[in-house]
Amino acid sequence: MTDQSENRKFANTLARGLSVLRAFRASDDGLSHSEIAQRTRLAGATVTRLTFTLAELGFLSQDGKSGHFRLGPAAIAVGSVASASANFIDLAAGPMQDLADRTGTLALMAVRDGDRMMLAKTWRPVGTASIWLEPGHRIPIHGSSSGQAVVASLNDARFSALEPDEDLRAFRQNGYEQLVGRGFTIAPERTRYAATVNAVSVPYYAGEFGEPVAFTCGALPEMLSDARMRDEVGPDLRQVVRDLELKTGRSTALARRG
Repeated sequence: MTDQSENRKFANTLARGLSVLRAFRASDDGLSHSEIAQRTRLAGATVTRLTFTLAELGFLSQDGKSGHFRLGPAAIAVGSVASASANFIDLAAGPMQDLADRTGTLALMAVRDGDRMMLAKTWRPVGTASIWLEPGHRIPIHGSSSGQAVVASLNDARFSALEPDEDLRAFRQNGYEQLVGRGFTIAPERTRYAATVNAVSVPYYAGEFGEPVAFTCGALPEMLSDARMRDEVGPDLRQVVRDLELKTGRSTALARRG
């Protein structure tokens, strides 16, 4: 992500406050000051001031006994408004849950969060005990199929704002060629950020956000081989996204790249 901290228009205090809100994950049972400081990499005194202010404004609530913080009613209200304005998520929910059940994979939607991808919505196969990855979890753009699907369909201006190195440019070009050739991306094995996750992704242009998001199916390599991603799960996911584009009247994300 481009460093904007020296830009006179950039409000650093606001950015730090938002980083506190972004530190929370769906499975958290409250966070302490030290846990927030660790996740945000902010000084403890800064975190204390920010959590006090956010709690006063209703964006955080604090447990009287443990002192731990949770997202408050104001944050939930903002999230609800954002979710309601992105109606494509509701339209995708049923088909993505069906896909998760049918393929035994974790189906998800990921959005770009600066120079990382953040899981915004997940659909677990019915009967799966493990949560696996959860909403709020962040993964690298470089090395993830979600990141590859998004950067491959980003326009040049937004991609350049990432200040990409040659490796990311090559990763983007590989993703573009995959999208043109078969309509989904699988990160090349040598670039994958984790050896314990295989995933396949398809971009969807979210007009509400002004850029693509990624719909993804992932699982352990023993459950989701490269051949299965290529021959079964990838084509099924591609069809789910194509159906969503028809329902919402969107053109393909790749067509918006220019």
